[in-house]
Amino acid sequence: QVQLVESGGGSVQAGGSLTLSCAASGYTASSRCMAWFRQAPGKAREGAAAIYAYNSNTNFAYYADSVKGRFAISKENAKNTLYLQMDSLKPEDTAMYYCVASLRSSCDNWSSPSWFDYWGQGTRVTVSS
Repeated sequence: QVQLVESGGGSVQAGGSLTLSCAASGYTASSRCMAWFRQAPGKAREGAAAIYAYNSNTNFAYYADSVKGRFAISKENAKNTLYLQMDSLKPEDTAMYYCVASLRSSCDNWSSPSWFDYWGQGTRVTVSS
């Protein structure tokens, strides 16, 4: 049984930083796509960043234009944990953030929620101005 458990959300002022973590169990990330989605109140879910583990030493990262240059996605294989480092946070980054995992062997369509098979419960991020 696959479980994705997010942590690290909270409240921060604009310009601040947060690091989200996602502990994965029952899932092998090698040659598969994992990502962070977010959903702001009243808005559709949006893909923020994705990572494809090509092998144990090589990952490919993808970012939405809205977070490029501010967010960094990474993965620690030994702990089977996904991270999202968020810097220079803006009020528009306020959302519920979800860790997601796919059984597909690429991140070709990573911005589509339907690309992913497993979703965590989410962790809330609030950025105040």
